[in-house]
Formats: sequence, structure tokens, C-alpha cells
Amino acid sequence: MFKFFAFPTTNSWEEDIFQLTTAGIITVVILMAALIAVAILLRPRQKSTAKAATKQLVFSGAALALAMVTSEFIPTISLPFGGSITLFSMLFVVLIGYWYGAKAGLFTGFAYGLLQFVIDPKFYSPIQLLVDYPLAFGALGLSGFFSEKKHGLLKGYIVGILGRYVFTFLSGVIFFAHYAPTQTPVGIILYSLGYNASYIMPEAAATIVILAIPAVKNAFARIKKLATE
Repeated sequence: MFKFFAFPTTNSWEEDIFQLTTAGIITVVILMAALIAVAILLRPRQKSTAKAATKQLVFSGAALALAMVTSEFIPTISLPFGGSITLFSMLFVVLIGYWYGAKAGLFTGFAYGLLQFVIDPKFYSPIQLLVDYPLAFGALGLSGFFSEKKHGLLKGYIVGILGRYVFTFLSGVIFFAHYAPTQTPVGIILYSLGYNASYIMPEAAATIVILAIPAVKNAFARIKKLATE
């Protein structure tokens, strides 16, 4: 059954990996659509109208599209073993939780993680795929827990980024420890901490600076009103 969804191959470092088949890609796309549908269905009951659902779908779709464009189609700084500093792509995913709450943010983040995976559908194991894509990007949806708080977007962004960082760190320790220059527990941990911080934290720092500007904060507040009212 597994061969129906993926087949064994090797990467440029001659490591054994798996790649999705056409059937596997179709399955992932269907799962993405289902996750987005669940995100819409789980919105607060008082906002459960056809108009609200349509608006959430439009704004969430636009945010995901901007996240993908800034992540994959605008030149960025890419690291050799995965990860890149992008043009604020993580912010666009965080916005969905900020607009529609934690449930919508998490499920849409899971879907975005699968979308990132489909761009280059290669993986080492199903658990590695789960940690590096749905869980890591889904953590950006933790922003939703701060959607109604003062300075909610800034707080939610910081928590979402830290959530993603935790999963990428765990992935580095569990699945990519052999890349560490020092094969000791401490060396592996420090390597994963440093490697993943090298591409997540610069983008996070730049985004936090931008979000702290009053005019930008007010602009995002107005966008939220458009997305939710």
C-alpha cells in the first residue's frame, strides 16, 4: 500500500529517501483541501454564515498564496540542508490565526505545511514528513490564541515562530543529527539550535521590527476588520 503513495529513491547526497507518486500527491492535495474546509467549519458559531465562510476562504486563500509566493518564487537566502530566509512568508500564515482564531490558524497551517511539501515531495520517513511540514508550519497557527489580545498580532507571531522553531529543532536532532560536525548529544543539540535559528530568527527579527511600527500595526488592524466583519 505504501508503494502506491511513494517510491524509494536517493537525494543529491546519495541518501535513501522517498518521493511521492502521482497518487500520493493527489492524496496530499485532497487532505489539504479537507484541512482548509475543517478550518472554515470550526469558526465561532455566531459567525457561521455563508457570507462569513466565503470571506474566510477568500482571505485565507489570499494569505496562503502570498506565503507561497514570498517563500518559493521570490529570491531568498537558502541553506544547503533545507530552510531559507524568506520575504515575510511566515507572517502571512500567522495572519490567518490572528484573523480567525486558533482552530482556523492551526488547521490552515497544517494545510500550508502540506503545500510546502508538495512543492518538493521528498521525505526520509512519514514521521519526519509530519514533523517538518504539517506540525512545523501548523505551529504558526498558534497565533490564533492571541487574536483578541492587546498587541495580539505581535504576540501571536512570536509564539507561532517559536512553535515552528521547536519542531524544526526536534527534526534536526532526531532525523538530521548525522549532519552535525560533532557527533555528541550536546554537539547535535547545539548544531540543530544554531542551524535552524540561522534562517528562522533573522526573518522573525525583521518581521517583529516591521510589526512594531504604529502605522503598520494600524494597517493590519484594518485588514483584520475587513477579514472578519
